[in-house]
Amino acid sequence: MRRGISAVAMAAAIVLGVTACGGGSDSGSGSKGGAAKDPAAVSGTITYWDTSDAKNEAPAYQALIKDFEAKYPKIKVNYQNVDFTTVEQKFKAAAQSGKGAPDVVRTDVGLIPEYASLHYIAPLDGTAALQDTQDFVTGPLDTTKYDGKTYGVPSVTDTLGLLYNKEIFAKAGIAQPPATWDELIADSATIKQKVPGVAGTYVNPDSYFLFPLLFGEGADLADPAAKKITINSPAAVKAVTEAKKIYDTSSLKVDFASAYDNMQTSFKTGKVAMLIQGPWSVGDDLTGSAFKGKESNLGYAPVPGSSGKALAPTGGHDLAVYQGSRNLDAAYLFTQFMTSSSSQQQIALKNGTLPTRTSAYTPEVLKNPTIAGFKPIMDTARPRVALPQVGSLFTPLQQEYIKILQGQTSVRSGLDAAAKDFGKLLPGYTVQ
Repeated sequence: MRRGISAVAMAAAIVLGVTACGGGSDSGSGSKGGAAKDPAAVSGTITYWDTSDAKNEAPAYQALIKDFEAKYPKIKVNYQNVDFTTVEQKFKAAAQSGKGAPDVVRTDVGLIPEYASLHYIAPLDGTAALQDTQDFVTGPLDTTKYDGKTYGVPSVTDTLGLLYNKEIFAKAGIAQPPATWDELIADSATIKQKVPGVAGTYVNPDSYFLFPLLFGEGADLADPAAKKITINSPAAVKAVTEAKKIYDTSSLKVDFASAYDNMQTSFKTGKVAMLIQGPWSVGDDLTGSAFKGKESNLGYAPVPGSSGKALAPTGGHDLAVYQGSRNLDAAYLFTQFMTSSSSQQQIALKNGTLPTRTSAYTPEVLKNPTIAGFKPIMDTARPRVALPQVGSLFTPLQQEYIKILQGQTSVRSGLDAAAKDFGKLLPGYTVQ
């Protein structure tokens, strides 16, 4: 969100002033730091905002909440399913006003820095919420950090990988998925020649899907330590030049008005051989004629890299505790329970999402081909830059990226324009 320094300071003051007016309806115990007192003595009511899919995913979380209440009978959980597309603004409004905020919220990993900078969520180091941290996969745990503290607990994770159609690869005589962008371009040419009517890939014009190319070149949106905007650095220019080359030589041409839906349709009906996508798309992929009834035809591989070095962004959701909660001890216990290894195993088995704990990748969980396919890819994932404004940077970057793909502007000019817009959102940062 675009917010000036004065607004940030004011919001922080409001939140700090209403820490006795949180979402829980029972005061119970409310330790501000450190481990909770005897867990069996903790009591009260907490509110949990869950952003999982209400129909397909939420029942698994609701079942876990019943288990939690059975283990801690003095704690009651007011479960509320909040639409993912609206939860950010609802939580910000509630946290800023001090009225109606949940004690625990499931949040996109990219929002942790902003919520933390505004003092909307509590630091969790040393609390009962954050247990067995050595068991967490490194990438997901890194998403919880801001300014040297931990503000969330990883719940589910994801990243981008290369999904590909094995039958099309076999028809084209391609034995292995591409490990570099040059190999992707070469494989696309082979597919076009040997499998008529099929394109190599589909370039998603959403700026999030630029990250594998940026990371692979050592580029990023900005450098907080140096207070520099780096989206127009030489490394970033090289990365986007590569993206433009892939689009011009290998991609099915994009209908920019409905790019994502058309991308999915093209892949799952066998018109496109490979995509950079996340595990969230697999359920949809398997409904298409290319994969329905033949799940084994869907292949998984790391995203290509400029020199074989695969890097993709860490996505997913963390649980965060509202700093103004009236019942912090109960909120900490709930967060710990919902992110424990056993809970993550249950969620993975029922919902097919990737756990954030290493110990949750049991043989039973790994029977799911999507989880098994993405597990090694997670080892190469890294978090987005930890800036409160990071979400706001995607819009100007995407606007310029689309112009670059369409040939309306050069790579250098487009990234310079994006960097200029970044400067308006990152006061105190210099533009290269």
